[in-house]
Amino acid sequence: MNVLLIGASRGIGLEFARQYLEAGDRVIATARNEDGLARLSELGAETLKLDVTNPASISGLSWKLDGEKLDVAIYVAGLFGTEPATSPPTQQAFDRMLHTNVLGAMQALPQVAPWVEEADGQFAFITSDMGCIGEAQSSRSWLYRVSKAALNMAVVAAQPDYPRARFVLFHPGWVATDMGTAAAPLSPHDSVAGMRHTLLALKNKPRPPQVPFLQWDGRAFETW
Repeated sequence: MNVLLIGASRGIGLEFARQYLEAGDRVIATARNEDGLARLSELGAETLKLDVTNPASISGLSWKLDGEKLDVAIYVAGLFGTEPATSPPTQQAFDRMLHTNVLGAMQALPQVAPWVEEADGQFAFITSDMGCIGEAQSSRSWLYRVSKAALNMAVVAAQPDYPRARFVLFHPGWVATDMGTAAAPLSPHDSVAGMRHTLLALKNKPRPPQVPFLQWDGRAFETW
């Protein structure tokens, strides 16, 4: 398979690269700095330098992918924050969070989805259960919650424009990465293995009427 990973320099993205490469797949992976690109190259991935927070950086992605047939594309890039709703977010914090988690995905989507359609492939987006409006019971990570809810809407709204690509939203679980901290109960290996298995299972099922919002192990959320 041909696999594209956007934001793969560490954590869940790096684990996706490792597992797909170990399975014998071809992996194209992006990172925003030389250290991240080096880690991916050492694994055997083809690399692209890309900063999803910089429109000038991401604007040429489609051109770099020209002629590709992507069986799987995964938007992994994301930023986390823990601020509650007891004080207003600064403009800088808002811009940084929304640029990474929403605008970056919205800029990547129309550039990548046509190449996913070329393979009748799957385009997955790493979101969070914190973007579930029906599940919100506190304002912890207020800005992050807003960004992930917005990402979910962006992906669901875009799906009809790309009928030959299958979009999927994934909550990866609470994963022991730099973002999730060492206290998290789920390893990157298990989270990624579960999502890969779920994508493979979905490929052989009829397309649902709406983009599925799934946990890492394939279980669907009952509310959005």
